[in-house]
Amino acid sequence: MTNRVLDFRPQSLAALVLAGALLGGCAATRQAPVIERVPQARPVPPAPTAARRPAPDARPGFHTVKKGDTLYSIALDYGLDYRELAAWNAIDPARIQVGQQVRLTPPGGAVTTAPLKTAPAVVEARPLGAATPGAPAENVKVEPKAVRMPYTDQAYAQLASLKPDASAVPKPEPLVEQKAEPARGGDDPDWIWPTNGKIIGNFTEGATLKGIAIAGRLGQPVVASAAGKVIFSGTGIRGFGKLIVIKHNNTFLSVYAHNNQLLVKEGQTVAKGQKIAEMGNTDTDRVKLHFEIRRFGKPVDPIKLLPDRAA
Repeated sequence: MTNRVLDFRPQSLAALVLAGALLGGCAATRQAPVIERVPQARPVPPAPTAARRPAPDARPGFHTVKKGDTLYSIALDYGLDYRELAAWNAIDPARIQVGQQVRLTPPGGAVTTAPLKTAPAVVEARPLGAATPGAPAENVKVEPKAVRMPYTDQAYAQLASLKPDASAVPKPEPLVEQKAEPARGGDDPDWIWPTNGKIIGNFTEGATLKGIAIAGRLGQPVVASAAGKVIFSGTGIRGFGKLIVIKHNNTFLSVYAHNNQLLVKEGQTVAKGQKIAEMGNTDTDRVKLHFEIRRFGKPVDPIKLLPDRAA
């Protein structure tokens, strides 16, 4: 067998190193690049905006005239003066048409704001006997001080003479429990009954005229249930006969229907208890007073607002 001797010449070794370097470079160029992908943040949808609801006592801006409407009935339904409606809409009260838009607020929408309330004064609590800031030091009570003394008959007699007489100390008066009055709204008038008589019709939501009916005799006095201004006196609203409407404030109206005689005029200011009409039977089947209290034009049960009376 012939022995082969490997030739490790310097030139061959250099060639091998160069070839290895070239192969390593090719392998490096073929490596796929590493790309770091950061997940994109999803856009946060905006929070849903709460639907704006009108205030429960807010009147709409306009009323669409329906068949059978009059400016007087529209004003009564929304607790307004028909003369104000006529002025705001520049129309004749006797001339309105079906489908017409009647403005229920004054042009320009005057806004009234409640008066600002003054914040109550804050009183800083301090320990008894502590000095008031800024007050002279002599105001601080430092006397008397406790004194120790040996027990003797003389010392005991001296201390006994300093004890206050229990009979001279005034006793606190017992607290008198006060009965709380029922809460009233800021605009709620001090109501009285508009006339005497038996209630022959109670308040019901389904009735055509939503109020109470009080029986009486022809010509019986009818008085204002609260102080206010007469905004309607006459006829023209179907089902009410000779009618009086009094506006007490921006919230409440009172309605007096089926009268025989009307004793007050529109625009007149009346006092609570003032005679305004005589009971009758106009536009009804018997002598009675139909009485309503309306809040923002909507009838409410008068029994819940009127004072209790003997059966």
